[in-house]
Amino acid sequence: MFTRSILRTTASVARTTRVAPRATPIFTRGVRTFKQEDQPRLRIGSVAPNFKTQTTQGPIDFHEYVGDSWVVFFSHPADFTPVCTTELGAFAALQEEFTKRNTKLIGLSAEGLESHNAWVKDIEEVSKLDKFSFPIIADTDKEVSFLYDMVDEEGFKNLNGGIVQTIRSVYVIDPSKKIRISFTYPPSVGRNSAEVLRVIDALQLTEKRGVVTPIDWTEGKDVIIPPSVTDEAAKEKFGDFTKVKPYLRFTKA
Repeated sequence: MFTRSILRTTASVARTTRVAPRATPIFTRGVRTFKQEDQPRLRIGSVAPNFKTQTTQGPIDFHEYVGDSWVVFFSHPADFTPVCTTELGAFAALQEEFTKRNTKLIGLSAEGLESHNAWVKDIEEVSKLDKFSFPIIADTDKEVSFLYDMVDEEGFKNLNGGIVQTIRSVYVIDPSKKIRISFTYPPSVGRNSAEVLRVIDALQLTEKRGVVTPIDWTEGKDVIIPPSVTDEAAKEKFGDFTKVKPYLRFTKA
């Protein structure tokens, strides 16, 4: 994939270079040069890349913002777009639920702070919020979008200065700064805020209890004991369990 050739870090600005195949497209936006082969491959378990940027709540260092919390980091195609307005309002309305889960929210749109601040007023009005509660990154130079691969194929081609709309990316990041799950939606499809809460519940439960969750699991439903745990160890650790197959055993969460 691609990353920006200038990466912002907590201590300094580091320049990364690699030998590129001749066929690799190179896109330039002002003094920035975006190379497809430079983008970090963001997998589950990868450390979420750090960056410094401006937001509607002031400048942040992303890793410092994560701190000892979980974070939901998501992008939006543009300000004043109908689907995004409903999404940001829905996530803000669930702020208390995310806080209960030691989870912070942060959004991104590739427009400036003045536009973001005006848009927040619309979000508050449409969603009947007293106050919009979390920061939105002003990614006007597309560097964070570039770093986290938050553009589609057409947007990638336009990183040289054309119109770039970020896609609906979602990253759930844990306190160790590792990516635990990611979603990617096209601009036309709205996200499901309940699903984001559900996967955070599942991730935090499985980390705490050493279990895994079955299809359509929600809080309170039975969970699965991993096959690596013997029956004897399962009995000692979980108490009673139901054995459907030698490799499929359910127990209470």
